[in-house]
Amino acid sequence: MPEYEFERIAVDKGVFVGKSLDHQESILRRAAKGWRYAGWVPALQVNGMLKAIDLIFEREEGQA
Repeated sequence: MPEYEFERIAVDKGVFVGKSLDHQESILRRAAKGWRYAGWVPALQVNGMLKAIDLIFEREEGQA
């Protein structure tokens, strides 16, 4: 059975807050630990504007 983890990334005016490649670094860092990028979902919206997303990662249970 797969296990899942989520990582929140802030967004401001359609741009990731902080370093512009935070999402890519998160995906690469987790891939090195055995996680597979599975997608993203909107996590926070204010007045209809996207403020944060959650990156979704999965791996088979017990792979550490």
